[in-house]
Amino acid sequence: MANVREKLADSLAALEALQKRGQVAIRSAELSRTNRQRLLQAGYLQEVIKGWYVVSRPSDTAGESTAWFSSFWGFCASYLNTRFDADWSLSPEQSLLLHAGDRTVPQRLAVRSPKARNKITELAHGTAILETRAAIPRDREALALEDGLRVFALPAALATVAPGFYRQRTLDVQAVLANVDAQDILPLLLDGGRTVVAGRVAGALRHVGRHQAADEILATMRSAGFDVQRRPRSMPCHCPAGYAANRRGWRDCGRGGTRWRTSLPNTCHLAAAFPPPMFCFKPWTRCMSRMPTIRSPSRAIK
Repeated sequence: MANVREKLADSLAALEALQKRGQVAIRSAELSRTNRQRLLQAGYLQEVIKGWYVVSRPSDTAGESTAWFSSFWGFCASYLNTRFDADWSLSPEQSLLLHAGDRTVPQRLAVRSPKARNKITELAHGTAILETRAAIPRDREALALEDGLRVFALPAALATVAPGFYRQRTLDVQAVLANVDAQDILPLLLDGGRTVVAGRVAGALRHVGRHQAADEILATMRSAGFDVQRRPRSMPCHCPAGYAANRRGWRDCGRGGTRWRTSLPNTCHLAAAFPPPMFCFKPWTRCMSRMPTIRSPSRAIK
């Protein structure tokens, strides 16, 4: 007769088989009742909602959230694919954040689907999924996969997000503007004559130094008979000219570089005590050239 350790080893082998298939969210139907209860009691499984689990560690204390937050995105992808098949996507705002490299777990993950029930599904540790019954783009080029999550493609997200998003998440918008071409977003703007959105996107591109792309959008819309007015600055933070154009494809580096430039004027007096960041050589040199001479870090910081 197998002892307790051998039985637990059998249950762990069943769990390992699921993990080797790349599963993050474990459904109750994918484990036998005996294995499931054994793994729960041993602390190798954590229940998220009824019938859905994620892998945890037995050493985790009560209320420990590390296992959940590290599994959040994979769990949501599996759960939403099971609920809605391929007929869903994250909201344009959340899609743009993922394109910008921001993997912060939101308190409420906004999801669109024609099959949604307009309800909130509570998850673990204060997180939730907010599902909204809404149509998603039928053009498959307007959707993309980001780490298994169905999201709005970058041009579609920029054209769909609310106007306030440009001001609320300025750094993230600046990070993605380097990776969008005017030719990619123009079909979305021309379809339906979205003149207000065209002006907003052109203003954002001009804000990060991409004047040629901004002029191309305005000229194309006007040549198609649409009256597009230049929008006032849609993002409050200053971004040096040419920043986005010189950082194409450097998504995470772009976000870090933007944060560095934003805080640079307030920290120049301490800059001599630290080496320059790898992504910001030229701005660092310009800043250092304007700084007064600091004799030694020990005198500058007391």
